[in-house]
Parts: sequence; structure tokens; C-alpha cells
Amino acid sequence: MKLLADTAPLHQPDYRRLWTSGIVTMIGAQLTIVAVPQQIFQITGNSGYVGLAGLFGLVPLIVFGLWGGALADVMDRRKLLLITTTGTGLTTLAFWAQAAGGLNNVWVVLGLFSVQQAFFAVNQPTRNAAIPRLLPPEQLAAANSLNMTVTQFGAIAGPVLAGVLIPVLGLSTLYLIDAIALLATLWAVWRLPALAASGTVRRAGFRSVLDGFVYLATQRVLLASFAVDIIAMVFGMPRALFPEIAHETFGDPATGGLALGLLFASMSAGAVLGGVFSGWIPRIRRQGFAVLVCIVLWGVAMIGFGLAVGFTGHGLTVGLGLGIALVCSAFGGAVDMISAALRVTMLQTVATDEMRGRLQGVFIVVVAGGPRIGDVAHGFAAAALGTAVAAAGGGVLVVIGTLIAAVAFPVFVRYRVGRAHAQTVPGQSV
Repeated sequence: MKLLADTAPLHQPDYRRLWTSGIVTMIGAQLTIVAVPQQIFQITGNSGYVGLAGLFGLVPLIVFGLWGGALADVMDRRKLLLITTTGTGLTTLAFWAQAAGGLNNVWVVLGLFSVQQAFFAVNQPTRNAAIPRLLPPEQLAAANSLNMTVTQFGAIAGPVLAGVLIPVLGLSTLYLIDAIALLATLWAVWRLPALAASGTVRRAGFRSVLDGFVYLATQRVLLASFAVDIIAMVFGMPRALFPEIAHETFGDPATGGLALGLLFASMSAGAVLGGVFSGWIPRIRRQGFAVLVCIVLWGVAMIGFGLAVGFTGHGLTVGLGLGIALVCSAFGGAVDMISAALRVTMLQTVATDEMRGRLQGVFIVVVAGGPRIGDVAHGFAAAALGTAVAAAGGGVLVVIGTLIAAVAFPVFVRYRVGRAHAQTVPGQSV
């Protein structure tokens, strides 16, 4: 039983409502995550444009992620969550309107995607900064594991449903389902208590954002955690290739099908399995070393994924090639879940509450922005070298980059739970 997920955080009613509503909302959100690249691929027939979505998502993530983190340190976090959740829902309704109206304009889709990412970039650091106000410190690792499990469960059910529903209901209906599902989170946020800012800063301007970076510069453990995640996501996240791989390698129709849904769901399936058996994660003391091991294993998994794609039709049947690719992807998802849960816990523990929003803003820029850069890189690498080389080569770069980071940040390798409070004094070099 010690291996099963620790559910103690669910005894807190506010956290429990957020977590429960997230099950519904994440399934809906994943429908849109699949629908956007699939719609772009249908309009253009080019993975380069699918990769370009990463750039359109990256700019608002950087700008609004940093500003949103600053807002979370000066505004009531409950009010900010209400605003951003509502904005995300309205943007999703706009996705539905353009798809239902048959505009077939890739620039409209990319523009709406940018707006949606702006709301997401403010919402996520605010949400993550609010959780330590709802739970005691000893429950944060368990809570983050539960959060990752829900997120990844939605990422299983959503893509599988999307792969099945796109040919039946069309893309527009998926967007509409997502908009309706967001009402669950809006209700949970409405029930939260007031979460007023605890610091002395009252304006979320450039100086406030800069202060966050100055503080971050004193925390080398957090700097290292951001660096290794960038390595993993930029070089090792081949999701922009999924529509092309599903169609050209595994035989899906150009309009999407089951293989597409399975590819998007496989990483999340592994992450959910890792989350179900995450009871041991809160007991990890050498969290930095554990993160490095997980990211190296992620890179190895992506090498295997790329090789499976490359050998399908050249020694591997389509069924066997797809099976191996899905297993590699699922294993990568499991180790990534562990890495992410530990990195979030380290940030929530090391950062003070008055700086937590700004550092969560940097975190969301890294976590969500890294894959967007990866989308661009993989899209154009695949156009030049093929999907198999792009995926497997990215995994090799992940392993090499992680080993370099371990040498560059020995303090991260040595980081242990129990020493974090000594690392939260502003101006102290860790």
C-alpha cells in the first residue's frame, strides 16, 4: 500500500474540489490539444505549420507567464483564477465558432491559440502558487503527484476520445465540449477562500518581474531544475510529429484516427500509471539526483520511440512498430511525471510565498514554453530529415545535455529534502 498514491491532500475540501473538477476539465482540454494540431494539419497538410503553432504559443507564454506570475504575487489569487478560467472558456468557444463556420484559415487558428496560451500562462502559475496556501508543506509532494495524475488521466481519455470522435462529430464539437467542461473548474475556483497577496509589492510591473529573476539567480537548485527541463522538452518532445507519424507510418486517414489518439495518449498513460504508484515519491530525499535520472530515462525512451517509427515497414510490421512506439512513449511519460512532481515540489519548498508566484511564472514559461520550442524544432527537423531521425536524435541530445547539466550544477545533484529552508533567504547563493 505504500506504493499507492498518497491521498491525504484530498481531505482538504478546497483542494479536493480543485482536484476533482480537474478530472473533467483536463479531459476537455485535451480534446482541444489534439484538435488544434489536427485542424492545422488538415488545412495545410504540412507538419511545419503544426510546428509553427509552437512559436505562436511560445511568445504569449513567455510574456504572460512572467507577468502572470507577478500578478499572482500582488492580486488575490482566487480572483485571478476566476478571470483566467473565464477567458480560457471564451477563447475555446471562439475555436468552436471558427471550426463550425468552416473558415479553414490557419492564421485564425494560430491567433486563437496564442490568446488561449496567454490565459493559460497567467492561470497556471497562479494555481500552483495557491496550492501551498491550502495544504501543509509535508503534503505538497503528494498533492503534486495527484495533480500530475489527473492531468495525465485527462491526457489519456481526451486524445483517445478525440481520435474516435473527430471522424464522427468533427473538430468543432470537440472545442465545444472543452468549453463546457471548463465550467467544472470555474465552480471549484468560485468556492475557494480569498487568497490575498502576502508580500509588500502592490504592482505587477517590470520591476516586480525583474525582482523575481534576481531572486532566482540566488537559487541554483531552481536554476538547474529549469535547465534540465528545457533540455528534456526542447530536444525530446516529438508531439508535433504525431499527425504525420500517425498518417504516414501507422496508416491513419489524413483526417485523423485511432493511431493519432493513441500516440497523444501514450505518454499520459504511463504518467497515470506512475501516479497511481506514486506513494514512494514523497519519501525521496535526493530529489535533484532523482530528477536527473528520470530525464536521462526520458531521453532513452524517445530514442526507442524514434527507432520504432524508423523501422516500421522496414523489419517491423505496422502493429508491432506502433506497439513498441507506444510502450516507449508510455515509459517516458511515467518518468516525466516523477520528474515534474519533484521539480514542482522543490520550487514550492524553496521559494518564499511572496516570490512563489513569480517563480511559478518562470516555471510555466519553462515547462510549457520548452515543448513549444520543441514543436518548432521537431517540425522543421522532420521536414528536413524525417520523423524517425527527428525523434531519435532528439532523445540522444537529451541524454547528452542532461549529463552536461549534472556536471555544471553539482549542487542540484546533492540537493536533499530537509535542506531547502536554508536556501530560501533572498541573496543567498546555494
